[in-house]
Amino acid sequence: MIRVLVADDQALLRGSFRLLIDSEDDLVVVGEAADGRQAVALTRTESPDVVLMDVRMPEMDGITATEQISGDTKVLILTTFDLDEYVYSALRAGASGFLLKDAPPDDLLRAIRVVASGETLLAPSVTTRLIAEFVRRPARPVLHGLDTLTDREREVLTLIAHGLSNAELGARLRLSPGTVKTHIGRLLAKLRARDRAQLVISAYESGLVTPR
Repeated sequence: MIRVLVADDQALLRGSFRLLIDSEDDLVVVGEAADGRQAVALTRTESPDVVLMDVRMPEMDGITATEQISGDTKVLILTTFDLDEYVYSALRAGASGFLLKDAPPDDLLRAIRVVASGETLLAPSVTTRLIAEFVRRPARPVLHGLDTLTDREREVLTLIAHGLSNAELGARLRLSPGTVKTHIGRLLAKLRARDRAQLVISAYESGLVTPR
């Protein structure tokens, strides 16, 4: 079972998400939070696999809450077109994906499963804004650990930054699923990244990958 925590300041929306998620055999809601502070506290006690996190909430916003959530819990940010300016900050804070609030129910369920599996999920419009943010930032910070990567690991990191899934990586490089996971695990360790989303950030910030 994939354990989900729903964090949103609108009770009606939280209830709708719970009904939808609990209707699936492999998903279960383990808690609801009305603000970021509650989300952090419930994450520590309930250990959800995924937190469905709204951005604008009282007491503590979703980005600040994301920064305080650690461990194996993944954060899926709920956003709208007018909130895309928060994308960069949220990814830096550790978010694993973004979903537009007007997405169809099936897309929400798929997004939860994708993020829980360790993949990164970004809506196309969010990706466009994210790339624009990278272009706007002239400074390229030194990426610690980049010089320790093998040629193959650099290749895998580049493809991850371009949005390829594990299956697509395996097909492109002719690697088995297990080997792909091994490479990703080594990248996470060497670059001290929490998940694939932060690997993407690292690849762009270091200049290893440049926006097309």
